[in-house]
Amino acid sequence: MTDTGRKLRIVKMLKILLSCGALTLVALLTAASLRTTFMDVSAGLERVPWDKTCNISFDIDPDQRQQLLENFKEAIRIRTVSFSRADLNTSALRHFDSFLHKAFPTVFSSSQVKHELVANYSHLFWVQGSRPELEPYLLLAHIDVVPASESDAWDLPPFSAEEKDGFIYGRGTVDDKSPLMGMLQALEFLLLKGYTPQRGFYIGLGHDEEVMGNDGALNIVRVLKARGVKFLFILDEGSVIMDGILQGLDGAAAIIATTEKGSASLKLSVSMPPSHSSMPPRETTIGILASAVKRLEDNPMKRLFGQGPESGMLEHLAHTVKTMKCLNYGSDLHFTTSVLRVLFSNALVIRVMERNETTNALVRTTTAVTMFNAGVKHNVIASYAEAFVNLRIHSAHSLKEVLEFVESTIGDPRVKIDIVEGFDPLPISPYDETAFGYQLIKKTLLDLYPSVTVVPGLCIANTDSRHFKDLSGAIYRFAPLWFKPGDAQRIHGINERISKENYEGLVRFFFTLLQNCDIKKLPASHSSVHEL
Repeated sequence: MTDTGRKLRIVKMLKILLSCGALTLVALLTAASLRTTFMDVSAGLERVPWDKTCNISFDIDPDQRQQLLENFKEAIRIRTVSFSRADLNTSALRHFDSFLHKAFPTVFSSSQVKHELVANYSHLFWVQGSRPELEPYLLLAHIDVVPASESDAWDLPPFSAEEKDGFIYGRGTVDDKSPLMGMLQALEFLLLKGYTPQRGFYIGLGHDEEVMGNDGALNIVRVLKARGVKFLFILDEGSVIMDGILQGLDGAAAIIATTEKGSASLKLSVSMPPSHSSMPPRETTIGILASAVKRLEDNPMKRLFGQGPESGMLEHLAHTVKTMKCLNYGSDLHFTTSVLRVLFSNALVIRVMERNETTNALVRTTTAVTMFNAGVKHNVIASYAEAFVNLRIHSAHSLKEVLEFVESTIGDPRVKIDIVEGFDPLPISPYDETAFGYQLIKKTLLDLYPSVTVVPGLCIANTDSRHFKDLSGAIYRFAPLWFKPGDAQRIHGINERISKENYEGLVRFFFTLLQNCDIKKLPASHSSVHEL
């Protein structure tokens, strides 16, 4: 084939790919950063023998299943809303404390479990293991939720925990009371069945994660540091199981986030003497600030796709992306790895990702103008204008680089830039075959869902786990929540919900994970590296 013919063929294939939509591209971009060799994840640790740990089966009777759901619904009905750092629903947090004692009596009465309140409303549990030489691990969740108004267009009231079509609706059903209740319910069941863990572990429940966790999580960290506690690994909320979202994949993908983005909240402000609207100056505070904001929106930060942890996700997913269906063409398309590599080296594909707000977050540090305040009267030129900008920092960027970019892009000394808060992206936790926490989470998933593809990835939001980075070098952000298309928009949005089946699956996941973690070490790897 001539060079011209080859180029025409690639252009034609790119047009086909572009017709398939950005979400399909997330899956197909698994070939974007492939090396000539990669680890065959299908031949990983799941093929070698593990030590037997799950000796207690998850058998619950109808009454226990009903109680499991009623406990969860009651947790949703308690309005543990964080409006701001200075405005928490403290009466609801106290109610939640009493509720936990009632819902999990065995956890609170067991001699194996030590419990304490931290900063009045957060909880720390220490479940002692029979083998103190084994390093403990930590499970995290948070009690508080974001506000939800009864006047919003929810199908069911946001704090009712009512059911519809097999789903329980309510604020916190996903973020984050299902993991919280799931891990405590699993522990309750295990203790009732006579379980004694070999490896000790902690459970930390923060009460103000939705407003940065500076009181709850940080005080839990201070308590643990004072006692010299270190963790083998930490598991918190974050990524989920994506089912039907990454189109082109052979089944669902469970993404265990090995890091999370950094964040910066900036206040931009402009001041000048006030004046009357009948004699306006050539430029106003509002106009100057609006121009600065427009420059930030018109000049997004550079693309960094493939330079962070998402490259590991791509490599692990690559073996599943062999076929893609394009609705515009009505047939399956089959691509070899070499063709995919050529296609996705083209910047056009990355630009398609940039047009979708979900996939754009994987590509770069994002910029969002969230608040704009100015003016006191319709006939008075505002003497002061301010705007707030939130940036979520890609793992290949630093807070310092982001601030330098904002200053140079605005390029106007009249615009004052103040840092409200900010922090760098978190370190990337290990996910190779020697990474104990990652492999135990992966094994537990495959025990329950053998057909799911398990991959490392990036959490684009922020969690309480970032406060714990000095206590472990292996922090993972994942909960086995099954997300279908559109479910991600329910978080902090309208009609947050979880299916009853999925919630019971969460309980089963933690029930299995707690037992799986009792192994002393990982089995030897039998993985092979081969040419594609």
